Amino acid sequence: MSSEEVKIEEPVVGEEKKQKKPKPNNKKIRQAEAAAKKAEGGDVEEAENNENENGDVKKKPNNKNKNKSKKNVQTDPPTKPISQLFPDGNFPEGEIVQYPVVKDKDDRTAQDRFTSEEKRALDRMHNDIYNELRQAAEAHRQTRQYMQKYIKPGMTMIEICEELENTARKLIGENGLEAGLAFPTGCSLNHCAAHYTPNAGDKTVLGYDDVCKIDFGTHIKGRIIDCAFTLTFNNKYDKLLEAVKDATNTGIREAGIDVRLCDIGAAIQEVMESYEIELDGKTYQVKSIRNLNGHSISPYRIHAGKTVPIVKGGDSTRMEENEFYAIETFGSTGRGLVHDDMDCSHYMKQFDTPFVPLRLQSSKQLLGTINKNFGTLAFCKRWLDRAGATKYQMALKDLCDKGVVEAYPPLCDIKGCYTAQYEHTIMLRPSCKEIVSRGTDY
Repeated sequence: MSSEEVKIEEPVVGEEKKQKKPKPNNKKIRQAEAAAKKAEGGDVEEAENNENENGDVKKKPNNKNKNKSKKNVQTDPPTKPISQLFPDGNFPEGEIVQYPVVKDKDDRTAQDRFTSEEKRALDRMHNDIYNELRQAAEAHRQTRQYMQKYIKPGMTMIEICEELENTARKLIGENGLEAGLAFPTGCSLNHCAAHYTPNAGDKTVLGYDDVCKIDFGTHIKGRIIDCAFTLTFNNKYDKLLEAVKDATNTGIREAGIDVRLCDIGAAIQEVMESYEIELDGKTYQVKSIRNLNGHSISPYRIHAGKTVPIVKGGDSTRMEENEFYAIETFGSTGRGLVHDDMDCSHYMKQFDTPFVPLRLQSSKQLLGTINKNFGTLAFCKRWLDRAGATKYQMALKDLCDKGVVEAYPPLCDIKGCYTAQYEHTIMLRPSCKEIVSRGTDY
């Protein structure tokens, strides 16, 4: 057979690849889906507009979810009010713990409170109050955690206080006496334990070897968060801070309904004074400052009548259901006793002072400023300046002399010693104890 008679056709390389499969009509598919979506009540225009020229579906980024997540995230530095971060009005709870067993009471008390339906119903009745305190606590947490990163040696104390107060005012959503700062920022240094905030013109600078107590408060409708921590930059003070933090946590653990205040003080002192610290080759026992203490809190009243000692002895009054307390402890390498010293900066109108006639017009004007801006909450001279008061020194002294306003000078131990402070606000709820100001920092 000749080659002309037989003709073998060989496949062309790549021919199969050139054969195109029929492309599905995506546009028709999408139109069918859109019709089905319309029958279900969906948005047809959105489905149709998401197609490109070839009928393929364009994937849109889910901007709605992104906007939601951005809306509920705090800025850095923090500027958004807490109410915007939690638009549903449910603010984060603090640390929830069960009550301790009261030794001279029924051993089942704590367990029964936690499980009782009646107690949980009482909890729900007071939920609005708890929520106000939680909002103030969240503002405090975010402010102090920002300030812990912000504060550095070399800053003036006025610079530190103004940054803290400006931040806290934004987060709490300052609104007259409805929401704002509960008392001036304490930034007491070294042997000064409490009640120091700089007056105008104070040029004090924070040093590397200083021990600084940052104590400030926030409030919503008079529900006050009183919370403090100690800031150091030299790790030689670590044992002092550890002692005071441990003592504060002991006081919180021991606190509860039906617990005697004196028993809490004894437990705090035992823990505090079990610590020692070595400074410059000399060993010091950490002492509880016996004339400083924690206290109960009520609306627009930072010191509501009951005191929580930090040494043994004292009042045998018991804590009660639905009370609010600031559990704070102070440790010192000095005598463990404080006295008034330095220029006064803290003042507070007496909570239950009867009407007092005032002869000086300047005193009347100053009292009007105090009533409008602070009520019975504590204030300082810097805040009077901010409120527009001028030449008020004589009027302020007159109000103090007449018992309308009380002065709270800085409280100091012996010079050369070091003091530290930690503090939390707790709620004695019917069913459990809530450490409402607890955070990841302390």
